[in-house]
Amino acid sequence: MQLGADHVLVRVPATSANLGPGFDAMGLALALYDDLEVELLASDDVVVEVEGQGAGEVPLGEEHLVVRALRHTLDLAGAPRTGLRLRCLNRIPHGRGLGSSAAAVVAGVVAARALLADPHVLDATAVLRIATQFEGHPDNAAPAIRGGATLAWHSADGARAVDLDVDERIEATVLVPDVRLATSRARGVLPAEVPHGDAAFTAGRAGLLVEALARRPELLLDATEDRLHQDYRAGVMAGSAELLRALRAEGLAATISGAGPTVLVLTAGDGTARLDGVLADLVDDVAGWRALRPGVDHDGAVARRVAGGTAPGASAWDGV
Repeated sequence: MQLGADHVLVRVPATSANLGPGFDAMGLALALYDDLEVELLASDDVVVEVEGQGAGEVPLGEEHLVVRALRHTLDLAGAPRTGLRLRCLNRIPHGRGLGSSAAAVVAGVVAARALLADPHVLDATAVLRIATQFEGHPDNAAPAIRGGATLAWHSADGARAVDLDVDERIEATVLVPDVRLATSRARGVLPAEVPHGDAAFTAGRAGLLVEALARRPELLLDATEDRLHQDYRAGVMAGSAELLRALRAEGLAATISGAGPTVLVLTAGDGTARLDGVLADLVDDVAGWRALRPGVDHDGAVARRVAGGTAPGASAWDGV
């Protein structure tokens, strides 16, 4: 496959996985973005520039996650290798359960797709499967690619996903702590087995969540209950667990975002004002936390060829 562009821009959203009962399956794209610029070079050089989140921490060469994902995708497509310059403006916090690594992987795969002479050889399903090779689970990658809420799973043919409707009244707020938590640590405290009753309870709540997201946001509090992972992880994110309990006691649909320690709150109607009031009352207890209200992203990752391509903001799946 030949390359058809030498300069592309990519925007990819943060994501919140699990949403309570949808462990390793459900996710939501948030309107908080990393913006990346990829330029192919005539030399073999790899130049990476990072501004914002991760600056001074992430690798600045071939080991950068975006570069690895981009290289892997171009290799799969049979495209020639070239040097490249990558510029990253990162707004998604790292190590907080907001899908920063999935965003980097998706950005690399989508950028590679946009560089190809025929981007349509890689559809959204192919992009999801490539991204899942890096991530292991498609719960963050799926909403980053598709936007909105998604339900993702593994099939015999690889990772797949479908879109879930999201009522336009639903607002998303993320409460981001100063501290980080490695996903490996959060996964390490999960038991190998759970009681059958807890599994059945959580499966029922996951089904209810589909209805709550689409049409009945008044059901979000019940629909975000979980017995598979959040209680087990409380010991490695005590502050998040305490805040979660306090918010839910006030009738707010709060969950741990992904592997944590960020807390996601879904509200509708007067729920957003009630959340603000509760947070004001908890001001002494939530020191060291940042409240962000990014809203729900409905487009997912988008790519644009800088010269002669689609208009800014065009969908990555409508002909970059």
